[in-house]
Amino acid sequence: MNSRKKALIIGGSSGMGLAIAVRLIRQGVDVCILGRSETKLQSAQSILESYNNGAITTAVVDLYQKDSYKAFIESISASETPIHYLVNAAGYFSPKLFIEHSDKDYDAYMDLNKATYFITQAVVKNMIKQGGGSIVNIGSMWAKQAIKATPSSAYSMAKAGLHSLTQHLAMELADHNIRVNAVSPAVVKTPIYESFIPAEDLDSALESFDSFHPIGRIGSSEDIAATIEFLLSDQSNWVTGAVWDVDGGVMAGRN
Repeated sequence: MNSRKKALIIGGSSGMGLAIAVRLIRQGVDVCILGRSETKLQSAQSILESYNNGAITTAVVDLYQKDSYKAFIESISASETPIHYLVNAAGYFSPKLFIEHSDKDYDAYMDLNKATYFITQAVVKNMIKQGGGSIVNIGSMWAKQAIKATPSSAYSMAKAGLHSLTQHLAMELADHNIRVNAVSPAVVKTPIYESFIPAEDLDSALESFDSFHPIGRIGSSEDIAATIEFLLSDQSNWVTGAVWDVDGGVMAGRN
């Protein structure tokens, strides 16, 4: 990856987003990470700056607030800075039975998709101007199959939409030299679970899912970031429209 390349990571202040930011900065890619929490962004920036190997910028954007993400979109449109890589890593997950979902629960997923959709649109226009780019969306194994222990109909519906968007954009944007792919993880240890699992119980709760994966353990953010790095890079320049299972073998079969 060229040191002059620039990446935008939506949801880059923690978890899988931060892990891919670290990998890119190690490659000399300039990175902009977007998140809702200024405190988390500052912490992530400190981590990235410790590598002293590329420019790091942050953007405080609330994807649930239209005025916030629209302002960010306007900044992309007004900027002459090229964006070569986009990673859509923002996420929210809180299992709940279908019959218990409220409008607010449903909107928590769909509003996130809406913001992602239109930020991606602005980035794509930027990529078209500068001759191409590469996009990776973080989907989910739950979009492909239901797990009774973790009822998540609205979440899965949103992620299935992201998988479909990946394929449609790959077709529409191929003539512009823009590749679009997605990864579909199973259980990965990230802060996303802290919305419904107390921090002190997180390790034990997630470890209970080790045996769910044929490979014998849950995933790490680094596991997913390694695949995303490959999909962004020219090493995968004949891959587009793919939704890759990075799931410890779950979609192949379960123990």
